[in-house]
This record gives sequence, C-alpha cells and structure tokens, in this order.
Amino acid sequence: MKLLLLDADHCLGRALIDESDSRSDVELIIERSRQCSLSHLKARAPDAVIFPPLLDPASVDHAEIVEHVDQVDAVMTACHALGVPLVWLVSDQVFEAGSDMPIEESVLPSPRHEGLQRLLETGNRIRSGLAEHFIVRTGPLMALEGRNARLAEVLDALANGRPLRAAEDEIICPTPVQAVARAMIGMLAQQFSGANAWGAYHLAGVEPVSLYTFHGVVRHQLEIQLARRHIDLTLGEVQPLHHHHDQPLRRVLNCRQMLETFGVHQKPWRLALDAMLEQWCQTRFDEEKGP
Repeated sequence: MKLLLLDADHCLGRALIDESDSRSDVELIIERSRQCSLSHLKARAPDAVIFPPLLDPASVDHAEIVEHVDQVDAVMTACHALGVPLVWLVSDQVFEAGSDMPIEESVLPSPRHEGLQRLLETGNRIRSGLAEHFIVRTGPLMALEGRNARLAEVLDALANGRPLRAAEDEIICPTPVQAVARAMIGMLAQQFSGANAWGAYHLAGVEPVSLYTFHGVVRHQLEIQLARRHIDLTLGEVQPLHHHHDQPLRRVLNCRQMLETFGVHQKPWRLALDAMLEQWCQTRFDEEKGP
C-alpha cells in the first residue's frame, strides 16, 4: 500500500511516519508541502493521498483557512483526474454549536463562523466530486512532536511556571495523534482489501472532558512524573474560563460507525497521556542529564 502524505511536518504527519516505519505493508511518500500537482501525483502514483487537518480552525486567521481549503481543493481536483482516493481530516470544530447528544456521522455541520463554513463547503465538494474518499472528523489532537503539537506546548508552559487558561464550559474528546495514525492506516488497509466503505467518519477519543479539567489532569500527572524523578519544579496554574454562559458547549463525536466498519477501538485518553508524559519527561529531563 503506497500512501502519499502531504504536510508531513504536521503533528499527524509525524505520527503517520512513525506508524508506517513499524509496518512492512506501508510505503509512505513524504511531502512537506500541502500542494500536489497533477503531474506530480501521476509520477508518484500512490494508492491514496492523506491531507492532515487544520487544527483549531475557529481561532486561526481567515486567510489561513482560505489557503488550506484552496490547497485541499487543488489536491482533490488532481485526485479526481487520476482516480486516486483522498483522505482529508478535519477538526470537530466544524460542529460549532455542539450537541447535547454525541454527534453522529450522518449529521452535517451547520457553522455560522465564516471560516468553518469554508471547511464545510470543501467537504461537500469532496463528497460530490470524488467517489473514493475518507473525510475524518477528529477531536483535538494530543501530540508531542510536529507542528501544532499542543500537548507539548501545554507541558512547556506548565514546566516554565506560566499560567494556563482553559474553558470550564467546553466539553471535548482529546484524541491521541498516534491512535489517529494507526486508525488511518488500518482503515486504508481494509479498504484496499475489499471493505468498500468510503465516506465520512468520526474518530475522537473516549471520555469527554472540559478543557479546564483536561489541563488540570495534565498538570497533576506531570507532577507525579516529576516526583518520580525527584525534580522540584513550581508548575504553572490552570485557570478556568467561561465562554458559554447559558449551558456548556458539548462537542462529543459518536465514533460507532468507525468501530462497526473498521473495528477501530479508542482507548481512554488518560492511558495515552501517561505514556506521552513519560516520553516528554525522558526527553526534557533524562536526556539532558546525559550519562
């Protein structure tokens, strides 16, 4: 299975590279650019193209969203011309209003935010113009390496004593980036073995949590890791924010279709967090000490 990965410096790109290195059934063609011309795609001749998501699109400049969707559109056009499947991942923020109940794959987003509307329009063009595609809506990615590795940014801020402010009334499903990489490769492997299940899927972590509580758990678990290493640091405090005064905004994706179609089980994000904190501490403190 030969896959063309665009935007390889993205945190998901780094995770996909790590995952493919451990498998003998995947040849990953790595491109740091988010662009792929028709001639380039023809020369590479991949079985599928993977385009990582724009993270936190509700908070970025509108020009960045426009650039992202224009690049996705161009890649989709090339894929359509050559009959190459496209895998595009998109942030769960497209469900701007959230929902009291877990959000099913069949629910189409209806954002008011202009930038999120552009993402929705791009998804609609992929659906109508490219029969063989995966659109994967994912929760906030937990990552330590690569661009937009937000967990690493949180840990650096805490270790440097800087306060963190996080919404107490926004409920999300943190999603370990390595789990997303494994799922992507597994989905494609099954698809090319006859699964015949193109379409839109949800892939997010289990155990919904507020942003404030998530940051608090990260801080607490970091304290435990530091204590094991007898490292004395005064960590930054986590401070609550309130954005949604009427009722909390719940953005919880129902990933049942992913489970039923491809057998993808998501583990609690707390389990992945422990391993990621161990890795971060080894890099930050153990390796600094040297032999």
